[in-house]
Amino acid sequence: MNELAAITDEQRAKLLGTRRRVVESIGKNMDLYGITLSIGHLYGNMYFNQEPATLDEMSETMGMSKTSMSTGMRTLHDLKMINKVWGKGSRKDLYEVEPDWHQNFADFFSIKWRKAVEQNMNVMQRSLKDIGAMMEQYEDDEAFMKLLLNDKGKIEEALSYYRWLDRLIDSFESGEIYNFIPREQ
Repeated sequence: MNELAAITDEQRAKLLGTRRRVVESIGKNMDLYGITLSIGHLYGNMYFNQEPATLDEMSETMGMSKTSMSTGMRTLHDLKMINKVWGKGSRKDLYEVEPDWHQNFADFFSIKWRKAVEQNMNVMQRSLKDIGAMMEQYEDDEAFMKLLLNDKGKIEEALSYYRWLDRLIDSFESGEIYNFIPREQ
């Protein structure tokens, strides 16, 4: 953090105290969404970096092992919250934060929701197929058919929700969501 070299010790202490509060808040917020507190703190620290950083630099800044740092960086990269960048004269990977919180939110939830939607829709569709087979096999059993029809209706309602959620995810990925809920300027 060579940008801190040009300020006084008092200024540095005040600035780092302010940053620490923000980093802690970011960590707690990300923890609510299933990201570990330490990875949230990593993102928060990177958010204040003026230049891209290496794993070694972030490991030293945060006092984390290289293994933990590598895992944290990979997680943030997979969530599209940091980017790997090229640095002239550097043989090490450099990382910088994606500073657009709107995009971070959209990417994070799109990734998580899309995975959940696909898994759940596959389960629902398999279940509908099984119900269809049971309806053919037990078509003369009125009581069982009533239960099957009820379950089929509930699963179809759930599939309707997942199709809606899929469209919502599309609107996040395309940016169309901001036509309905604009970003603040």
